[in-house]
Amino acid sequence: MTPTRPHLVWDWNGTLLNDLDLVVAATNAVFTSLGGPTVSADEHRVRFRRPIADYYAEVLGRAVDDEAFGELDRIFHDAYRSGLTTCALADDAAAAMAAWPGSQSLLSMWFHDELVPAVHTYGLAGRFARVDGLRATVGGDRKAESLVKHLAELGVDGREVVLIGDSIDDADAAGSVGGRAVLYTGGFTDSARLRASGHPVAHTLAEAVTLAATL
Repeated sequence: MTPTRPHLVWDWNGTLLNDLDLVVAATNAVFTSLGGPTVSADEHRVRFRRPIADYYAEVLGRAVDDEAFGELDRIFHDAYRSGLTTCALADDAAAAMAAWPGSQSLLSMWFHDELVPAVHTYGLAGRFARVDGLRATVGGDRKAESLVKHLAELGVDGREVVLIGDSIDDADAAGSVGGRAVLYTGGFTDSARLRASGHPVAHTLAEAVTLAATL
């Protein structure tokens, strides 16, 4: 397998890391803190989007400004951290990463100073040419700007990149640098939404790598 685009960027949450149930639980901690409804995993996958403040506002039925979102983001991450040890990598994550013949890196919208130790904990140290997480104190925004910085640090042209992720935002980020994306149905986004985006869709990470090599 000789990929047309030799560099692969992996998403972390909902892609390599199987943390959907924890993310839904942490999201519901946010909603219930304001007396809002709870969502099921299926509802979350249909409604989730970035900026996350827009998703929260839709479910809560009220505007969520920057100050309010900062507090809700803290609630989310406190709940998320409390359950992180329950999460494993996706079943075929290790095999999928091993199957890619080119260079690969990891870009997450999770906090950088927590992402890096987690990569070591899951036995992935040395797997990636670069690991980048969010260096801001509040999350929730889109990925495109982070991808630009990530590739600049790598010295990789965006046109040489395929990004494997689980959200439309991942595909938008890849497109913003002239790259391509393969969208994985095992994460945070409903498979029908992913298929409707027009991007290649894979049901396993191994399938995603195979597709990525053809783009």
